[in-house]
Amino acid sequence: MPSERSGRRRQRVGIVSAGAVAAAARLTTRSICTRLLFATPFLLAGTAALFLVPRAHATAPKQVQPAEIERLYLADCAICHGADARGTNRGPTLVGVGRASLDYYLTTGRMPISDPNRFLGDPDQDITRHKAFYTPGVITALEDHVERLTGPGGPPVPDLNPNANRAAGGEIFRLQCAACHAWAGDGGALLHREAPQLHEATPNQIGDAVRVGPGLMPAFGDAAIDGRQLDQLVVYVRYLAHPEDRGGDPLWHLGPVAEGLAAWAIAMTVLLLTIRWIGERK
Repeated sequence: MPSERSGRRRQRVGIVSAGAVAAAARLTTRSICTRLLFATPFLLAGTAALFLVPRAHATAPKQVQPAEIERLYLADCAICHGADARGTNRGPTLVGVGRASLDYYLTTGRMPISDPNRFLGDPDQDITRHKAFYTPGVITALEDHVERLTGPGGPPVPDLNPNANRAAGGEIFRLQCAACHAWAGDGGALLHREAPQLHEATPNQIGDAVRVGPGLMPAFGDAAIDGRQLDQLVVYVRYLAHPEDRGGDPLWHLGPVAEGLAAWAIAMTVLLLTIRWIGERK
């Protein structure tokens, strides 16, 4: 009897324990669900803040302090252009050159030059294109600093329209630019110089070069190429970087004369070989 009673007691205790565990589980699950339900808006807000805030900080441009730009100018530019940007025996003055000139030389990596001493003997040496030494923000700050030193003046960076008429730009290019840069923008030979190819130039660099006339290139003012024509010209020059080659192989864009000569040479060779083959058969 005692063993039977103890067995029933253990069974009751087991049932009660199982019920308590189940009730506790239901209570815990309900509590967790309730808490999650109330916490969902806060979790979503926290997740958005976690992903959006760092991204905004990562993409925000860093503010360049005027003192940093002044030190940068004195270290990289003043050796040639002077601390007051009035020029030295190593480089020209920057007074009146305009923001477009500064933007062109800095964004194309032509300035600052790595060895200013080699230009003392021949200041007319060509300055080749390189990767820009500074970020766009630093370049803008340098332009602001030079403008503070010299005052306003010269052509500004053109405000371009990317949706201009490309066909009209092609007419302007063939009339004003193709003589030096070749009809496909691949560059060409000049007296003791070479006109550079234009395929790497950005729209702003093309507009800057037209207004400034770097090197031996003439500067085109509004009387020669107005703002609307400049938009059209820039759109066409950018098109030359990736033209639509219709009608077969482009043959490196050598031009109609070279392409016609190549076609004539190939056709004549095939014709002569065919004639000889027919003559040998007879």
